Formats: sequence, C-alpha cells, structure tokens
Amino acid sequence: TELIDMPNVGPVLASNLRNAGIDSPEELIRIGSRKAFARIRQTADPGACLHMLYGLEGAIQGIADSLLTTECRAELKSFFRELDGR
Repeated sequence: TELIDMPNVGPVLASNLRNAGIDSPEELIRIGSRKAFARIRQTADPGACLHMLYGLEGAIQGIADSLLTTECRAELKSFFRELDGR
C-alpha cells in the first residue's frame, strides 16, 4: 500500500511525509504519529497544525481522525502544546 491509501492522508500530507523521510505506511506506523509530526515540522511544514497530528494518528489506527477517542485527542493536544512551547 501507499501512504495516500491510508485514512486521512491526502496528497499534501503524503508529500510532507515523504519530505520527512517517511515513504511507506509501515514506516509511519513504526515511527508513530508524534515523531512523524515532529519530523514534518522540522523538514517540510513548520506551521503544521494539530489537525495534521490527529490525521497522522488516525492513519496509524486505520480510522478517520474524527473517530479518535477523547483521551487520545487530549494526549495529542498536550504533545502539540509541548512542541509549540505553550
């Protein structure tokens, strides 16, 4: 499968992932959403938003990002704020 075949991964996110050195769904799953998001911020899109992080986690879980649990969303939001230094 290709990155673009994963839930929540459109052409822009797939391109950002490739620019961050993540070329396959297996690699994204291995790295995890947080590390992948940090790499995207460093290499491809310094302004990447929280919704991209949700999308990455949903892709890894194989679900639409809107179906992430409240607990999961809260953990990701906390990570995002730490990354932003808030």
